[in-house]
Amino acid sequence: MNQHVSVPRISPPIRPEVDRALAPFVEAPVERPLPFAMRAWQQGWLRKGLILAALAVLWEALARWQNNDLLLPGCLATLSALAEGLASGELLERVRISLAVLAQGYLAGVGLAFLLTTLAVSTQFGRDLLSTLTAMFNPLPAIALLPLALLWFGLGSASLVFVLVHSVLWPLALNTFAGFQGVPETLRMAGRNYGLTGLAYVRQILVPAALPAILSGLKIGWAFAWRTLIAAELVFGAASGRGGLGWYIFQNRNELYTDRVFAGLLVVVAIGLVVENIVFATIERLTVRRWGMVR
Repeated sequence: MNQHVSVPRISPPIRPEVDRALAPFVEAPVERPLPFAMRAWQQGWLRKGLILAALAVLWEALARWQNNDLLLPGCLATLSALAEGLASGELLERVRISLAVLAQGYLAGVGLAFLLTTLAVSTQFGRDLLSTLTAMFNPLPAIALLPLALLWFGLGSASLVFVLVHSVLWPLALNTFAGFQGVPETLRMAGRNYGLTGLAYVRQILVPAALPAILSGLKIGWAFAWRTLIAAELVFGAASGRGGLGWYIFQNRNELYTDRVFAGLLVVVAIGLVVENIVFATIERLTVRRWGMVR
C-alpha cells in the first residue's frame, strides 16, 4: 500500500526594500574641464588669426630675402603705407566710392536674378529663358563687356554697374533655381493647399526652403562682383576724378609706390574677409544654422 508523504512548501523569504541615501561622490570631478590650449584651439577666429599671422611672417621674411622694396615691400612697410592712407583719408574715400558702386550693381543683379528665377519656377517659358540665357552669358567674363559698356553708358559709374550686374546675375540665378528645384514636394503641396501662387508662393515656400543654395549664390555673386569691380576700375580708371580702390592701386603702380599698391590690395582682401566671415556668417547663423538646415 503506497503511502504519500506530504512535503511542506517552503516560500522564498521576502526581503524588505530599503532606500539608502548615498553620500555624494566628491573624490574626483564628474566633468573634467578641457585644457586651456584645447579650448583655445576650438575657437575658429583664433585658428584663422594664426594662419594670417603665419602668412604675414612668411611675407616679411620673403621681402627681406628679396631686399627690393620696389618689387616686394615687406609686411611692415605695407602696414605703414596703409596707416598713412587711412590717416590722410584718401584710402577711405576710395573704398567708399568702390563700395557705393558695388552696392548698386550687386542689388540690381540680385533683384534681376530673383525676378528671372521666379518666372522660371512659374512657367515653362521662364525655365527655357533662364536655361538659354545662362548658357549664353554665364561663361562670358564680365570684364569683357566693359568696352561695350563704355560705348553705351559713357565714362561714368553706369558702365561699372552694368558689368557688375552681369557678374552677379547668372551665378545667383543658377544657384537659386537649383535650390528651388531641390525643395521637397511636400512643402510645395503644403503651399498649394494654402492657396499660395506666384510671388507669394515663391516668397513663403520656396525661398525659406532653398535659402542655403540662395546664400551660396549670394556669396559667389559677391565674390564675382568684387573682383570684377576692382579689375574694371584698373582698366576703366576714374570718372570725373572719382576713382575707387582699383584706380588707387593703378595710380600708385604708375607712380612706383609699390607699398601703397600692396596697401590697396590688403584693403581688398580685408573687405573680402569682413564680408565673408562677418556679414554672410551672421546671416547664416541667424537663419539656416538656427533652423538646422546646414551643419
